[in-house]
Amino acid sequence: MDRIFIRNLQIDTVIGIYDWERIRRQRVVIDLEMSADVVRAANAEDVASTLNYKTLSDELVNHIENSEFQLIETLAESVTRIIREDFGVQWVKLTLHKPDALSGNTDVGVIIERGERPDD
Repeated sequence: MDRIFIRNLQIDTVIGIYDWERIRRQRVVIDLEMSADVVRAANAEDVASTLNYKTLSDELVNHIENSEFQLIETLAESVTRIIREDFGVQWVKLTLHKPDALSGNTDVGVIIERGERPDD
Protein backbone atom coordinates (compact mmCIF):
# COMPACT_ATOMS: atom_id res chain seq x y z
CA MET A 1 0.00 0.00 0.00
CA ASP A 2 1.24 3.46 -0.87
CA ARG A 3 0.88 6.20 1.70
CA ILE A 4 0.95 9.96 1.72
CA PHE A 5 1.77 11.68 4.99
CA ILE A 6 1.59 15.12 6.54
CA ARG A 7 3.49 15.73 9.75
CA ASN A 8 3.57 18.56 12.25
CA LEU A 9 0.62 20.53 10.84
CA GLN A 10 0.18 23.19 13.55
CA ILE A 11 -3.14 25.00 13.91
CA ASP A 12 -4.56 27.33 16.56
CA THR A 13 -8.14 26.60 17.58
CA VAL A 14 -10.63 26.71 20.44
CA ILE A 15 -10.40 23.31 22.12
CA GLY A 16 -11.05 22.17 25.67
CA ILE A 17 -13.56 21.81 28.45
CA TYR A 18 -12.41 24.51 30.85
CA ASP A 19 -13.70 28.09 30.75
CA TRP A 20 -10.26 29.53 29.97
CA GLU A 21 -9.93 27.10 27.05
CA ARG A 22 -13.17 28.40 25.54
CA ILE A 23 -11.79 31.95 25.24
CA ARG A 24 -8.12 31.37 24.41
CA ARG A 25 -6.99 29.66 21.23
CA GLN A 26 -4.60 26.74 21.67
CA ARG A 27 -2.23 25.01 19.33
CA VAL A 28 -2.97 21.51 18.11
CA VAL A 29 -0.57 19.51 15.99
CA ILE A 30 -1.69 16.93 13.43
CA ASP A 31 0.25 14.02 11.96
CA LEU A 32 -1.49 12.11 9.17
CA GLU A 33 -0.80 8.94 7.26
CA MET A 34 -3.24 8.13 4.44
CA SER A 35 -3.58 5.34 1.94
CA ALA A 36 -3.09 6.40 -1.66
CA ASP A 37 -2.27 4.88 -5.02
CA VAL A 38 0.62 6.96 -6.32
CA VAL A 39 1.41 4.87 -9.42
CA ARG A 40 -0.93 6.71 -11.80
CA ALA A 41 0.25 10.13 -10.62
CA ALA A 42 3.89 9.06 -10.80
CA ASN A 43 3.49 7.76 -14.35
CA ALA A 44 1.59 10.83 -15.56
CA GLU A 45 3.36 13.39 -13.34
CA ASP A 46 -0.07 14.90 -12.80
CA VAL A 47 -1.19 16.21 -9.41
CA ALA A 48 -4.81 15.66 -10.42
CA SER A 49 -4.09 11.92 -10.31
CA THR A 50 -3.07 11.83 -6.67
CA LEU A 51 -4.16 12.91 -3.22
CA ASN A 52 -3.30 16.61 -3.24
CA TYR A 53 -1.85 17.17 0.22
CA LYS A 54 -1.83 20.98 -0.24
CA THR A 55 -5.58 21.11 -0.94
CA LEU A 56 -6.25 18.63 1.87
CA SER A 57 -4.16 20.53 4.43
CA ASP A 58 -5.76 23.86 3.45
CA GLU A 59 -9.23 22.38 4.04
CA LEU A 60 -8.20 20.90 7.39
CA VAL A 61 -6.61 24.16 8.57
CA ASN A 62 -9.77 26.07 7.68
CA HIS A 63 -11.98 23.51 9.42
CA ILE A 64 -9.88 23.34 12.59
CA GLU A 65 -9.31 27.10 12.89
CA ASN A 66 -13.07 27.65 12.74
CA SER A 67 -14.05 24.80 15.06
CA GLU A 68 -14.79 24.98 18.78
CA PHE A 69 -14.78 21.38 19.99
CA GLN A 70 -14.49 20.48 23.65
CA LEU A 71 -12.71 17.16 23.20
CA ILE A 72 -9.71 16.32 21.04
CA GLU A 73 -11.45 13.01 20.32
CA THR A 74 -14.32 14.88 18.64
CA LEU A 75 -11.91 17.03 16.65
CA ALA A 76 -9.98 13.93 15.54
CA GLU A 77 -13.18 12.23 14.37
CA SER A 78 -14.24 15.32 12.40
CA VAL A 79 -10.85 15.55 10.67
CA THR A 80 -10.81 11.89 9.65
CA ARG A 81 -14.37 12.20 8.36
CA ILE A 82 -13.35 15.09 6.10
CA ILE A 83 -10.35 13.18 4.80
CA ARG A 84 -12.36 10.05 4.03
CA GLU A 85 -15.51 11.71 2.67
CA ASP A 86 -14.18 14.79 0.88
CA PHE A 87 -10.97 13.25 -0.45
CA GLY A 88 -12.00 9.62 -0.91
CA VAL A 89 -9.24 8.23 1.31
CA GLN A 90 -9.84 4.59 2.18
CA TRP A 91 -7.67 4.47 5.31
CA VAL A 92 -6.27 7.22 7.54
CA LYS A 93 -4.18 7.21 10.70
CA LEU A 94 -4.31 10.50 12.58
CA THR A 95 -2.28 11.60 15.58
CA LEU A 96 -3.65 14.74 17.18
CA HIS A 97 -1.37 16.40 19.74
CA LYS A 98 -2.43 19.01 22.27
CA PRO A 99 1.07 19.96 23.42
CA ASP A 100 0.10 22.68 25.91
CA ALA A 101 -2.62 20.70 27.71
CA LEU A 102 -0.48 19.88 30.73
CA SER A 103 2.12 21.94 32.51
CA GLY A 104 5.70 20.94 32.02
CA ASN A 105 7.40 19.57 28.95
CA THR A 106 4.74 17.07 27.89
CA ASP A 107 2.69 16.13 24.88
CA VAL A 108 -0.74 14.53 25.05
CA GLY A 109 -3.14 13.53 22.35
CA VAL A 110 -5.06 10.82 20.61
CA ILE A 111 -4.25 8.40 17.81
CA ILE A 112 -7.08 7.02 15.69
CA GLU A 113 -7.27 4.90 12.56
CA ARG A 114 -10.35 4.87 10.39
CA GLY A 115 -11.25 2.81 7.37
CA GLU A 116 -10.15 -0.51 6.04
CA ARG A 117 -6.39 -0.68 5.95
CA PRO A 118 -5.37 -2.02 2.56
CA ASP A 119 -2.90 -4.87 2.44
CA ASP A 120 0.72 -3.77 2.51
